[in-house]
Amino acid sequence: MPLASINPATGEKLKEFSPLNDAEIEKRLSQAEKAFGRYRRTTFAERAELLQAVSELLFQEKQTLAEIITLEMGKLFRDSVAEIEKCARGCRFYAENGARFLEEEPAQTDAAESYVEYQPLGPVLAVMPWNFPFWQVFRFAAPALIAGNVGLLKHASNVPQCALTIEGIFCRAGFEQGVFQTLLIEPEHVEKLIADARVKAVTVTGSEKAGAAVASAAAREIKKSVLELGGSDAFIVMPSADFKSALSTAVKARTVNTGQSCIAAKRFIIADEIHEQFLQQFVERMRALKLGNPMDPETELGPLATEQILRGVDDQVQKTIAAGAKLLTGGNRIHGPGFFYEPTVLVDVPKQSPAYCEEVFGPVAAVFRVGDAHAAVELANDTTFGLGSSAWTKDREQQKLFASELDAGMVFINAMVASDPRLPFGGVKRSGFGRELGAAGIREFTNTKTIWIS
Repeated sequence: MPLASINPATGEKLKEFSPLNDAEIEKRLSQAEKAFGRYRRTTFAERAELLQAVSELLFQEKQTLAEIITLEMGKLFRDSVAEIEKCARGCRFYAENGARFLEEEPAQTDAAESYVEYQPLGPVLAVMPWNFPFWQVFRFAAPALIAGNVGLLKHASNVPQCALTIEGIFCRAGFEQGVFQTLLIEPEHVEKLIADARVKAVTVTGSEKAGAAVASAAAREIKKSVLELGGSDAFIVMPSADFKSALSTAVKARTVNTGQSCIAAKRFIIADEIHEQFLQQFVERMRALKLGNPMDPETELGPLATEQILRGVDDQVQKTIAAGAKLLTGGNRIHGPGFFYEPTVLVDVPKQSPAYCEEVFGPVAAVFRVGDAHAAVELANDTTFGLGSSAWTKDREQQKLFASELDAGMVFINAMVASDPRLPFGGVKRSGFGRELGAAGIREFTNTKTIWIS
């Protein structure tokens, strides 16, 4: 079945691509294995030079690359440009710091000499999502390649142009053929790839369902896996917060990428003292957002990425309302060309409803009222997810409480949850395991080898 590239703003089919057949997949796996045999023996300086060349290409061509993102998955063009720039900075960061993160660590033991060495594993399969179609790939690829691994990308089926373009960038930057390859394959082929002895590890960013399937397949083969899955991030606002900053950030945190982000704020937990004021202004700002063509610089909210996602979001909203939630604004698909959904705010959300229990991947906010910081923590933690949390307060004791007690992989105080190459990224509970980025991320796909010399 062909892989289709469809413009979410119009519903127009842009291009179709034929998936690789078995012979082509075999050829690519063989190339990866051979390339790793040579690439692993390159120096950090040589790899850093190649990553710097990638960074320069990304900066030079950011407008063209951003247009591919926007046309293929609907992100606002200015945000697509920012995504390309972030990829370029990520490559530069690992080019400059990769060797330091993986340098030998001497240990004081009874041996004449003992140390820990970090060595690459081999071909790593990356199963990546469409919502940040460049950044998700580069935040895997930059640390994996600087460590000496080679990459195999199985990208989301709706962004084949992004996938092929990324492979082209690595080739044009000077990486040997086989060091980074895109595999245009159907999802059902992933398990076969994981089972192949030449694939040494796998990383996936996606839904719980996808993560569970990949982790299960990897576990059967006793292979390392890293999972970055869904989130239902809490956004907590206390009375001492900078109200204006918290309010404007709340709208951005829920609507960035049209709400299609695992670390987007989804549950807004507001202290009783400021609840009414916050809710009124939050609803007004959500309602006032300008929807439209993501290439238009005036647009504030673009389309959802696919018809299927649009239907899924609407289904979750309607079921939540049917369960007893109150709709304050939005709640409707915008009929016409493209996959647009009104920015939506829900209150009185019942515990067993989708907006409480599930990740809603669209511009839908659930707002809750709490009495104090301890109640906010209890509500924030009442979820199967544990990716990120954002808490707004100037009170030092409350800041310590949130940092310590919020059950998440990342806690941001007075800031929106975001990924940063300098810090580990990942979650707990059903948001996954393992880490990307930072020193922890680069070491995920290495053999932490103990060396003992008597």
